[in-house]
Amino acid sequence: MPVQIGAKTHNFTDPIELLSDCHRRIEMFLGTLQAVAEVIDQPPTEDVRLALESALNYFSQAAPKHTADEEETLFPRLRRMRNPEVVAVFSRVEKLEEEHRFAALLHEAVEHISMQYLSKGNLADGEIANFRRAVTSLNAIYEQHISIEDDLIFPMASRMLSAGEKQEVANEMAGRRKVRLIADLSGSRT
Repeated sequence: MPVQIGAKTHNFTDPIELLSDCHRRIEMFLGTLQAVAEVIDQPPTEDVRLALESALNYFSQAAPKHTADEEETLFPRLRRMRNPEVVAVFSRVEKLEEEHRFAALLHEAVEHISMQYLSKGNLADGEIANFRRAVTSLNAIYEQHISIEDDLIFPMASRMLSAGEKQEVANEMAGRRKVRLIADLSGSRT
C-alpha cells in the first residue's frame, strides 16, 4: 500500500477512528480504479498493472473486513441502544447495508473485467464501458455512504459507546484481521 505522507492513522485503541481510516484507503483505491478507467482502452503498463492489482487485492481482502466491522460489530451495538439520537440516525443504516451489498456486486464486476484486462492486455468496447460504469457507480455509492458514516454514524458511536463497548469493537475488528491486541483500551493486559 502506498505511503501517505502526513496522513494520521489510528490503531485499535480507537476503533471508530480506525474505521474512518479505512474510508481513506477505500477512497485512495477508488481513485486508483478511476485512473485505470481512464486508460483501460490501452494495454496495461507495468504501473497500471501493479496499481490495479493493489486495488483489486484491497477490495477483495480488506474491504469485506471493514463491512463486517460495521455490519457485524458496530451497527448491532448501536441498534441495541434506545437513545432517540441513535434511533433517528439509524434510519439511514439500513440503506448503508443495502449499499454494501450493491457495492459488492459492482466490485465483482470490476474484478471480473479487470482480470480479463490483465490476462489479455485489452478489452472489447463493451467491457471497457462496463468497467467505467461500474467504477463510476462505486464512486457515487461510496461518496454518499462514507459521508453518512464519517459525519453521522461514527461521531455518534464515539460519543455513545462505553469504553468497554469500544474495547469489544476493537477486539472483534482485530480478530477479523488475526491481530492479537497487547493491551485493552484501559491499559490492562489482554
